[in-house]
Formats: sequence, structure tokens, C-alpha cells
Amino acid sequence: MDLRFEGDELKSVLNRLRRAQGQISGVIRMIEEGRDCEDVVTQLAAASRALDRAGFAIIATGLQQCLTDAGNGDGNGETTDEMKARLEKLFLSLA
Repeated sequence: MDLRFEGDELKSVLNRLRRAQGQISGVIRMIEEGRDCEDVVTQLAAASRALDRAGFAIIATGLQQCLTDAGNGDGNGETTDEMKARLEKLFLSLA
């Protein structure tokens, strides 16, 4: 399953990933500076949520494309059950 992003989809995912990258940099800096544990954990939780949202957006785009490709007969020979199993595995990997 090749993933194709277009326009706003790509911008949205990249923005989420950049936000997470900035938050992770902030967590590292906070630890290096000896900041309060509660502040560090709060920032780490925000980074985790940003990564989760980016992952779900990527999987949702993949699901939409798979369904579109299957409906158009453009699949790679994969059965619906195989595609479903692969997508389910991706979703569970983020759980």
C-alpha cells in the first residue's frame, strides 16, 4: 500500500509532526535544565498526543486510499481481508 498525500493532507500531517518535534526538543531542554517533573511530563504528554494524531491521520489517509483503490480495481492483488488485516495491525501499533 503506497501512501499518497496531497495538499492540505500533507500540510496537516507535517504540521503535527513538526509540533511533536518541537515539543520533544522542549522536553529534552527541560530535562537538561532540571525543570519541574510535572512540567516535563505535561510537555511529554503533549508530544505523545501530537505523534498519535499524526499517526492516525496517516493511517486514515491510507485507509481512504485503499478503499478508493479497491473500488477502482487499482489494488495490488491484495484481498479485502488481507488489506483489512494490515490496516488493523497499523491501528493497533498506535494503541
